[in-house]
Amino acid sequence: MYYIGYDIGSSSVKAALVEAETGKKIIVLNEPQNEMEILSIHPDWAEQDPEIWWQHICTATKRAIKEANIDASKIQGIGISYQMHGLVIVDKDGNALRNSIIWCDSRAVEIGNKAFAEIGEEKCMSHLLNSPGNFTASKLKWVKENEPEVYNKISKYMLPGDYIALKLTGEVTTTKNGLSEGMLWDYKENKVADWLLEYYGIDKSLTPKIVENFTNQGVVTEKASAESGLPAGIPIVYRAGDQPNNALSLNVLNPGEVAATGGTSGVFYAVSEMSSGKSTRVNNFVHVNYELETPRVGKLLNINGAGIQYRWLRNNMGNESYEVMNEKASNVEVGSEGVVVIPFGNGAERMFNNKTIGTHFLNLNLNIHNSAHLFRASLEGIAFSFVYGMECLKDDNATINVIRAGNDNLFRSEIFSNTVATLIGHEIEIYNTTGAVGAARAVGLKDGDYSKFGANVSDNDHVMTFLPLHNKEPYETAYKKWKQELELILTNK
Repeated sequence: MYYIGYDIGSSSVKAALVEAETGKKIIVLNEPQNEMEILSIHPDWAEQDPEIWWQHICTATKRAIKEANIDASKIQGIGISYQMHGLVIVDKDGNALRNSIIWCDSRAVEIGNKAFAEIGEEKCMSHLLNSPGNFTASKLKWVKENEPEVYNKISKYMLPGDYIALKLTGEVTTTKNGLSEGMLWDYKENKVADWLLEYYGIDKSLTPKIVENFTNQGVVTEKASAESGLPAGIPIVYRAGDQPNNALSLNVLNPGEVAATGGTSGVFYAVSEMSSGKSTRVNNFVHVNYELETPRVGKLLNINGAGIQYRWLRNNMGNESYEVMNEKASNVEVGSEGVVVIPFGNGAERMFNNKTIGTHFLNLNLNIHNSAHLFRASLEGIAFSFVYGMECLKDDNATINVIRAGNDNLFRSEIFSNTVATLIGHEIEIYNTTGAVGAARAVGLKDGDYSKFGANVSDNDHVMTFLPLHNKEPYETAYKKWKQELELILTNK
């Protein structure tokens, strides 16, 4: 027997089949082969046609069944991961009324800022644990203000994963964690934040019915079965945004556990017990295993200037492989002989209260330093930004006991992982898994056996563990120097 999981990103849709009993990966693939198009009609806008996601789901499902050479009737359940914060709106027949306004679209920034100012910090932070910000609720308000003829036809709003669930089951539903990603969940009252909808002038009847994770959220219709190749009648059991799902994929479910991602941007997602939001630099979301008796909240801190910094160096220094860059960097001492890289050249940074810092190469001596120093200083600079981000999380009441990360991108670099582990004083466990695999395995959690789920992750995926190094001093000295340079730049911004 098998479970299938989907991860609906903005560049591709991934599908994974796993064995139901052991969680073992059978196949992971993505559609399309090249990247999906993001439409940007105006600067800072980003849209996608949600119907395209469904077409890729169907193609990927049929490919996975065929290439894995399995009997489709043995697929028992579905898990869905999806790009967070997007808005999909449908009419009474379930048809999308416009393109989805996706996560990286920033047209609603001012709407969210105005709401935060007028509603007040105390109410927003104690009830939403966040500012309304540029999230789903604010995007829906933008449609109401700017496209009234479209708004008037809306039957329901939803998140991207909810739309795929609708295509599979014919039912319009959402989850608490989905609503929290859209800033539409009131933690204090444990219900939809109707007061925010009311403030925005949005009819609360547009909110879909809420379903719980790890339960039957609706079953595949005959129509969806014909289009996708999935068996009719099997349930969707789980859905979550990509960052909460990444945490689940890494078995990050309890307070003190942190999921880290070191891709183009960097992300820390720390699971905590419930507490009011304290900092607008950190976002708080309902975690996938949130229950009223044991409220689990994911504290998310994003660092835009991460892997993109290292990729830029590779592309502009003769296009050497990351392995060669890492090898050269390893021949340079900790601290890069004084070279400092401030790696924030990928737009505004939330942890600096949305200031645009830029990338800075500092203290270069043209008689001493070469590309190896730049490679090491770059890895160190990105690692230091992660450590700085961890300090922001701790300021927001997060507890950190262990960090788990995927075996990709930055975490493959010993310099990067050793620097982070040593400075924060916690081990970093590396796992070879993906969001689609995690979503597939999550189907098995309808039995509530989290320890078995965790054991499957460890047995199937654990690659290695980076332990803090005993000689911390050179790392602490280099970090202190980096921080001093950063603070000088921040003072002048």
